[in-house]
Amino acid sequence: MSERIQIAKEIPAAYKAMVGLEQYLGTTSIDKQLQELIKIRASQINGCAYCINMHTKDARSLGETEQRIYALSAWRDTPYFTKEERAILALTESVTVITKEHVPDAVYEEAARYFESKQIGEIIMAIITINAWNRIAISTNMMPE
Repeated sequence: MSERIQIAKEIPAAYKAMVGLEQYLGTTSIDKQLQELIKIRASQINGCAYCINMHTKDARSLGETEQRIYALSAWRDTPYFTKEERAILALTESVTVITKEHVPDAVYEEAARYFESKQIGEIIMAIITINAWNRIAISTNMMPE
């Protein structure tokens, strides 16, 4: 597979806007390691090799364990994730596969048990942003390094 258009080169203003959103997420109250779990899980669902490669490296650099990274796609069937992480992983899956059943009230309410409204908004924006990055990487055939 060869890489297609380079969004950053061809439409730099749009790419800059995406980078700006990513930079905003770096200023939020959401734990950086949790943000990486969101990015990895959404990227797994979307099949984005470029983002999986990038964010598993980033997660490791933040102290994430190999065991949890390997088990992330089966998080429901492992004891490795906290209740808070499970709530966010469920929300990540619902937002990522939104056409399946939208975001069920039970999924949203479980996340709201552990996070304040502003944090829920930040988490949803993190999920939306990685989904956008996945779509950019997949549609342009970006290859992992």
